[in-house]
Amino acid sequence: MFVAASSRCFSDESFEVSCERLTDLEFDKIEIWMDEESDHLKPSEVANSPEEFYSRFKEVTRLTPIAFCLENDIDPDSFQSLCKTAKLMRIAQITIPASPLGTPFNSEIDRLKTLLEIASRDGICLSIKTKTGLLTEDPRTATELCQSVKGLGLTLDPSYYTCGPYSNTSYDMVFPYVCHVHLRDSTSDQIQVPVGLGEIDYSRLISMLERQEYHQFLSVEILPALLKDVDRALELRKLRMLLESVVI
Repeated sequence: MFVAASSRCFSDESFEVSCERLTDLEFDKIEIWMDEESDHLKPSEVANSPEEFYSRFKEVTRLTPIAFCLENDIDPDSFQSLCKTAKLMRIAQITIPASPLGTPFNSEIDRLKTLLEIASRDGICLSIKTKTGLLTEDPRTATELCQSVKGLGLTLDPSYYTCGPYSNTSYDMVFPYVCHVHLRDSTSDQIQVPVGLGEIDYSRLISMLERQEYHQFLSVEILPALLKDVDRALELRKLRMLLESVVI
């Protein structure tokens, strides 16, 4: 397994600045986070000109891009262009959000099948994030979606199973479908707390992944809006060092 960091850790700044910050913190791999409602980096910017974004990225940083992560749903045409960008950048992983709670199960299956078919043409692994408020907030439903859409994976964010309506439910059933991981520290009543003060059992998490022969990335994803007075650089360093000590 390999440790990376999401540009979302500095989503309150520009994408270029986030690359600089992560480099300074001695990360060498980056997950590129996009949100159409943020000034950080919009998926439409990337989709409108894949070659231009790739050139821009190479000029900004020497970080190795390992994944795209989309905060919002995306239409098939724009997604196809994003997959083209990913292929140019040798990125083999894209995370998209599941649909909101209340979305008909069959409608979600149809949507995911369409996007998976597009991703598969470029050899890209498509996954949906486990998150409260979405269909994946229940680990059973998350698993059923993957079983219904063959080839679809999960981006496991254990914070939402530690702090959320299913905090007392085992989520071990999702591990066979995990193809990407987002990490921060959390408690049963706070989605993000300083590293070391939470309830995320990193050793057990990695052990469960190893049982599935998971050899992909552990991506640090700090949420800036929840940092309050916490030293962000210190938190990122602590989590990077903790993860590196566990996976080595």
